[in-house]
Amino acid sequence: MGEIRNQVAVIDGLVAPTIVLQNARYLHSVFRDWRFGNIWIAGDRIVYVGAEMPKNITNTEIVDVAGKTIVPGYIEPHVHPHQLYNPISFAKYAMKTGTSVMLCDNLVLFLSLPNKKAFSILDSWKKLPTQFYWWVRFDSQSQLEHESEVFSMEAVLEWIERPDVLMGGELTGWPQLMAGDDQMLYWIQAAKLKGKKIEAHLPGASEKTLAKMRLFGANGDHEAMTVDEVEARINQGYAVTLRHSSIRPDLPELLKGIMERQWNIFHHLMMTTDGSTSTFYEDGIMDKCIRVALEAGVSPVDAYNMASYNVAKYYGVSNIHGMVGTGRFATLNILEDEFHPTPQAVMAKGQWMYRDGEEVYDWPETDMAQLGQLNIDFALTEEDFQFSMPFGIELVNNVITKPYSVNLHLNKGSVVQNEDECYLMLLDKYGHWRVNTFIKGFVGNVEGFASSYSTTGDIILIGKDIQAMKQAFERLKQLNGGIVLIEQGEVVHEIPLTVAGCMYDGTMEQLIEVERTLIHVLEQRGFSKGDPVYSLLFLQSTHLPYIRITPKGLYDVMKKKILMPAIMR
Repeated sequence: MGEIRNQVAVIDGLVAPTIVLQNARYLHSVFRDWRFGNIWIAGDRIVYVGAEMPKNITNTEIVDVAGKTIVPGYIEPHVHPHQLYNPISFAKYAMKTGTSVMLCDNLVLFLSLPNKKAFSILDSWKKLPTQFYWWVRFDSQSQLEHESEVFSMEAVLEWIERPDVLMGGELTGWPQLMAGDDQMLYWIQAAKLKGKKIEAHLPGASEKTLAKMRLFGANGDHEAMTVDEVEARINQGYAVTLRHSSIRPDLPELLKGIMERQWNIFHHLMMTTDGSTSTFYEDGIMDKCIRVALEAGVSPVDAYNMASYNVAKYYGVSNIHGMVGTGRFATLNILEDEFHPTPQAVMAKGQWMYRDGEEVYDWPETDMAQLGQLNIDFALTEEDFQFSMPFGIELVNNVITKPYSVNLHLNKGSVVQNEDECYLMLLDKYGHWRVNTFIKGFVGNVEGFASSYSTTGDIILIGKDIQAMKQAFERLKQLNGGIVLIEQGEVVHEIPLTVAGCMYDGTMEQLIEVERTLIHVLEQRGFSKGDPVYSLLFLQSTHLPYIRITPKGLYDVMKKKILMPAIMR
C-alpha cells in the first residue's frame, strides 16, 4: 500500500520519479499506433505516460530518447528452460535482446525436486529483473514407473494454486484424456477455475480432434505447421502461437500464408521459439521472431504486439506487462526504430540492464546447485551389456522413429560392425533398471557416448564398443552429469551438465560454443538429423510416433504397449 501511495505522490509532485524518458516515441498497444510523450518511472513501475514533465525532478535521471522508439519488453510464452542451458543463464542471455518475461515449463523442477524446495527457489527468483511465470505439467512425456505417484493429485494441485503459474500443460498426454482419463480432466478444470490457460500439443490433429480438445478445455496450441493448420485452430476457437524453433522454423512460411490470404487475425496470434537449443539463439530470441515477421511484411505494430501485448492479454497479465502504460512494470526496449527489433538499451522493472551494447546491471549471484546434482553411486558390469533384441529404434528424423529388424554383426563379442547402427541403453540414474536395444540412424561411427540429458533425467548410452560406452559412463559419473564422447580411450568432447544432471552451469555464450562443437564432432561421425540435442530428448518422448525407449521399457506409441520391459539390475 505504501508503494502505491508513493507512486501517486510522484504525480502530485511530492516525490520525484527515479527515471524520466523524455521525448519518447512509443508503441501504444491498444491504440495500435506510435505516440509521443514522456514516460515517468518510479521504482519498478511506470507512473505516467503523457505530454507533461514532473514538477519534482530531484535526483531524477532524465534521459532524452528523441529519435528512438520504445516498445514493451518482449515476452516468450513457451520456454523449456532446460535445453542444456538453465533458467538463469537463459534469462540473462534473453535480456540482452529484449526478452524479459518468460512463461516456463516446470517439468525438470517437478521431476527432480519436492514442491516445497521448488517453490522456495521460484520465490527467490522473483527478485530478479526477469519476470518468470510457469506452466504446470499434467504428464511426464514418457512412461514412468509409478507415474501416478509422481504426478499425484496433491503435487499437481499445489502447482495450480501458485499465482505465478499461468498455464496448464502443454498437454502432450492428451490421448489418455480422450481415452477417459478423468484425473487429467479434473486438473484441467481446476486450473481453469483458477484462471489458468490450457495449452494443447496437437501436431497434425484433425478438425474433430481439435474440437474435442477444445471442449475438454484447451485454450491454445503452438503446433500448427502449415497455414491450413493455423486456420483449423482459429476455426475451433484456439489462440494460436506461431513457432520458430531449431527443429520447426515454421514462422516465415506461416506468416507468408497468412499475409497471402489477407487474414486480419494478428491480434489473435503470438510467437514462440519453443525451447530451441542454444545455437539457434545466436541471433536473438523474440527479437528474432519479430524480425521474421517484419521481413514477411507484417506491420510493425502487429509484429511487436505478437511478442508482447497479445501474450500479456491472453494470459491475463496485461495490467502489468506488454504495454507502455501507467501501472505496468517499467520493462522497456529502446530501439533504433521499429524496423530494428534488437534493442540498443533494455530496462527491466525500472533498472537499466543494457545501454549502448554494454551490460550495466550486476546480476545477483544465483546458486544453481539448489536445483540439485546428479550423484551416480553404482558401476556397470559386463552383465549390463547384454544386447539380444531382435529389433531396435531407427531415427527417421529428429522427431520420428520407427522399429527396425536387427541383423547383428559383432567383432570379438563387443563391437557392432553394421554401418549406421549402435548399441542403445537407457539406464536408471539410481541404477535400479536398464533397457537394452539398438539404434539406427543416430551416428555412423561413435565408439562410446553417454548423456544424462534426457526427458526423464535417466542415462542414455550409445556406441559401437561396449568398453568405450563404459568409459563414457564413468566420465559422466565424474562430471556429475553431462554429455560425453569417447574414442580410443580418450575424451573427444564433453559438456558438463552439473545442474540437476541436465543443465550447464555457465553462460549461454559458453554453451553455444561447446554445443556447436558437439554438433560438429557428431556430424563428422555420421549424424545428419540436424539437432542431436533434440534427438536425445525425443528418444523417450511418448507423445511422438512410433517407438520409444522409456523407464518401463521399449514402448509402441501407437499401440500403447510395452514391447520389451525394462530389466531390473
